[in-house]
Amino acid sequence: MSDLNLGILGNCIIAALVDTEARIVWGCLPRLDGDPVFCALLDNGPDPERGGYWSLTLPNGRTREQAYLPNTAVLRTVIGDAEGNAIEILDFAPRHKQYGRMYRPPMLVRCVRPLSGRPRIVTHLLPRFQNGELRPNITRGSNHARYVGPTQTLRLTTDAPLSYVLEHVPFLLDRPMHFVLGPDEILNADIAETAGGLLARTRDYWRDWARSLTIPFEWQDEVIRAAVTLKLCAYEETGAVVAALTTSIPEAAHSQRNWDYRFCWLRDAYFVIQAMNRLGVTTTMEAYIGYIMDIVGDVETQGLGPLFAITRSADLSERVAPALAGYRGMGPVRIGNEAWLQVQNDVYGSVVLAATHVFFDRRLELADRHGLFEQLERIGSRAVQVWDKPDAGLWELRTREHVHTFSAVMCWAACDRLAKIAGVIGRRERSAYWRERADAMHARICAEAWHEPGGYFASCFGGGDLDASLLLLNELDFLTADDPRFAATVDAIGTSLRSGDFLYRYQIPDDFGRPETAFTVCAFWYVEALTALGRRDEARDLFGKLLARRNPLGLLSEDLDWHTGEQWGNFPQTYSMVGLINCAMRLSIGWEEAF
Repeated sequence: MSDLNLGILGNCIIAALVDTEARIVWGCLPRLDGDPVFCALLDNGPDPERGGYWSLTLPNGRTREQAYLPNTAVLRTVIGDAEGNAIEILDFAPRHKQYGRMYRPPMLVRCVRPLSGRPRIVTHLLPRFQNGELRPNITRGSNHARYVGPTQTLRLTTDAPLSYVLEHVPFLLDRPMHFVLGPDEILNADIAETAGGLLARTRDYWRDWARSLTIPFEWQDEVIRAAVTLKLCAYEETGAVVAALTTSIPEAAHSQRNWDYRFCWLRDAYFVIQAMNRLGVTTTMEAYIGYIMDIVGDVETQGLGPLFAITRSADLSERVAPALAGYRGMGPVRIGNEAWLQVQNDVYGSVVLAATHVFFDRRLELADRHGLFEQLERIGSRAVQVWDKPDAGLWELRTREHVHTFSAVMCWAACDRLAKIAGVIGRRERSAYWRERADAMHARICAEAWHEPGGYFASCFGGGDLDASLLLLNELDFLTADDPRFAATVDAIGTSLRSGDFLYRYQIPDDFGRPETAFTVCAFWYVEALTALGRRDEARDLFGKLLARRNPLGLLSEDLDWHTGEQWGNFPQTYSMVGLINCAMRLSIGWEEAF
């Protein structure tokens, strides 16, 4: 049975997921949203007849250890058997600086060595193409095999016995062996030296990167792993940030809530940028600003869509992949996402908020601050036009629209931040202009969204239902922490949406009925709200329980089962990892206090 006890390999161009038995069961090539040549995760698990995975193991062995090399994206798995044989596998995607630029090829490297006994290993490298529909044609050379598909060809270069590799025959691992899978390019170098050099440089890169983070005193390992994960969800070539690395892992068993998350949601990307900025990583924001400003230029005459492909295409028409049965057989497997057609008015605030930091951080060199500000003003003008218009909301309801409070607040945030940006760059008239609009919007939101009978802010204007996004009213600076309306709203959400350690995003029926699982980030938002209200002991206790729900490698998906704590939904979910970072940064004691 498939589960989400998975590790992630990646280099900001590609990513792959590895299960507890060191099988690569998911991986898209040649980029994050590419063809899932390893697709067993969505096809009833590893099956030699079906393929879609890459295993490297001992017959009758079992995993004894699995962990990342500290502060890296290099995964180490130790497998042993009852006879005392044991092997070590180091898996990674190369990433390091070379010739003044970042070397990050669409390549996976596996280094395996004997640890004890006389282990015999077997490998099944069984990629599939066209969303699982086609098996590749295989050709071979002296030390390589080519897996030929209709749109790409993969080349495996190895110093293991190639015939045994291709025929899936067990063979003696009497020395370290290496497997390099990537583009169809000749490797004109010693395989062992190449793989070993890539490993050393990749390991050193990640350790240096982790060393640059501004981390809290407490929960350091948890925050570093979350930060590495977020970085691996950024497509460095364009600056886009994907919401997750997978498609169609259902939010709950047999729920049909199967979506493709391998795209850049403007809202999700903002939250990632915010978390990375808190850790001192501004390069993600700087790259993303380039990506989003190109989008703004592309759609200047019309509204912004909520999500885009990592290369900015807005047409993400949804279709079903018929060759894939789905996670645990729970199809459909969807490619594309019809949410691209929706109106989600919070996107305007998401864009402005993502770019605000760059105007205030004196370390950053912004060549044309006034030009960027004027581009953001065009976003703000659109926010003024639509802030009180119905939309699908951040939860992307497919068959109904309302004036959602969160969307209106995000439009207010766009105007509020534009007023502040204008002030810091000396544009006083523009600052006054945006402050006037922000204040008018704030007053109307408070009037229209406040539910007087319940004494809380409701999810929609004139409504009475609650939704967990309202926990962010203080985080977004819409309400101060000592505003009694904020405390009342947090209490109402805790009463209505919390069950045990988790929270629903909402409880009203939607297009698929009532939600059946908890939305992971909502519990982190609740922790942040409790912290803002001064309820730190309660917040720390709940945060500890949420950390315990991470998988063995420290990762989180989108949703959690109320009863078992099992993870559901696309994986790893950037929202969830952002929530972990933000809570740790707020709750940790300071370094000076610690000493």
